[in-house]
Amino acid sequence: MLQQTQVERVILFYKNFIKKFPTAHALARAPLQEVLLGWQGLGYNRRAKLLREAAQNLVTTASFSTRSNLVKELEALPGVGPYTARAVAAFAFNQNTVFIETNIRTAVIHHFFSDKNTSIYGSISDADITKVLQRASPKGRAREWYSALMDYGAYLKRSGVRLNTKSKHYSKQSKFEGSPRQVRGAILKALTTGVLLASVKKEFPDRFATALSGLERDGLIKKKGRGWTIA
Repeated sequence: MLQQTQVERVILFYKNFIKKFPTAHALARAPLQEVLLGWQGLGYNRRAKLLREAAQNLVTTASFSTRSNLVKELEALPGVGPYTARAVAAFAFNQNTVFIETNIRTAVIHHFFSDKNTSIYGSISDADITKVLQRASPKGRAREWYSALMDYGAYLKRSGVRLNTKSKHYSKQSKFEGSPRQVRGAILKALTTGVLLASVKKEFPDRFATALSGLERDGLIKKKGRGWTIA
């Protein structure tokens, strides 16, 4: 839920989602339409579909351990990439690993690159930050370390420190209004709440067909007779 979404927006959705789907088994058994309803309002609905698929995968496999291949096992789950896998390994299993997110970038750039010409946009790579974290991270304290580091980075931002534009990996999120995300969300909302798709097509005539095709390609919707339904 936190991928590309601010914590403040996520908290209420998270609490309601966990209440509705308290276990991996409960999420795995739930129809996709029910999961999308619980996710509605967060955006990037493909994440909900992949989370459900990850739960389905988990309930059919053995539990994870702290083996050396834990990160690879996590990355094999639908929707889990390098960052998420390492974050889960650190927080859930306290495994020594390196991962980077926006607040971690801010903290590391603020303290370890003050002598570098950071006035140049995009001058610091994640490889540079990774080298610092590999040396600075305390062994056996990953959970505590990253909790503190992320909170500290957030504190720096609240204090007016804005350094992520110095990162080579920084990208500004596009506006939601009028975006393909908005049209996709409107289509899914209509299908999960029983609203006619004709109203969405009328509101977004130029983007409707493209959004519909994308949702079908992502496995979120499917044809049903002459209309559409949640997959």
